[in-house]
Amino acid sequence: MPLKKVGVIGAGQMGNGISHVCSLAGYNVVVHDAVEERLEAALATVTGNMNRQVGSGKITEADRDAALGRIETSAKMDDLSDCDLVVESATEDEAVKRKIFSALCPVLKPEAIIGTNTSSISITRLASSTDRPEQFIGIHFMNPVPVMELVELVRGIATEDNTYELSKAFAESLEKKVAVAEDFPAFMVNRILLPMINEAIYTLYEGVGTVEAIDTAMKLGAHHPMGPLQLADFIGLDTCLSIMQVLYDGLADTKYRPCPLLVKYVEAGWLGRKTNRGFYDYRGEIPVPTR
Repeated sequence: MPLKKVGVIGAGQMGNGISHVCSLAGYNVVVHDAVEERLEAALATVTGNMNRQVGSGKITEADRDAALGRIETSAKMDDLSDCDLVVESATEDEAVKRKIFSALCPVLKPEAIIGTNTSSISITRLASSTDRPEQFIGIHFMNPVPVMELVELVRGIATEDNTYELSKAFAESLEKKVAVAEDFPAFMVNRILLPMINEAIYTLYEGVGTVEAIDTAMKLGAHHPMGPLQLADFIGLDTCLSIMQVLYDGLADTKYRPCPLLVKYVEAGWLGRKTNRGFYDYRGEIPVPTR
């Protein structure tokens, strides 16, 4: 059966983006978060982003109004009971995700698929904490979801072909390109991207270059649209650290050791854009390097 109703768990940056693209593609969407204020903020964010798309001519006002009409928010897990697919998009913490799945599984209908937007954690291990490992799959969207074209699909050891085929069709219906990754720590994109960011932080830590010099070097020297330290702030330094720790623990190779400076920034609560300070200070009109 085709998927018609999609649940999204987590009203953060990724959850907002997933809800945005699903509703525009014609799916009825239920956004769940335990905190009502986050749900209100999420709806405001999605509305603002769709308004920008209207302004740039990418969608019409009618498209926006219809899509927003397909989104409902709920602080109750029970309201996901009639969803065909639920995509978990909570913080990159395995204990948090397992707790969510233990609460989710009893309310889902038997045929429902569970997808996780984890960017690094084992799909097989997460699936084992549910009552339906055969219907569990990694559906890893890139940030920002409405802009980025890729979805990484990751099968666990138990994921059935039907689950994969339905998930692939779902991603393609959102006008995303699918890349299939094996279930290894951090999959493909982040296994390549995060060590590059970590190395940029080591380059700063060892005094090879300043924040500004490192970002300028990679933007102009490698033609990256965003410098690696600016990108780290955009991703969230806590998320960067979590992914590097998964790589380091899972592959036991010292090349994945998180840079001590990254650890220090996270300990300070300087997590990047979302806290207004990271490798740049965002509290003024123009971001200023913090080192």
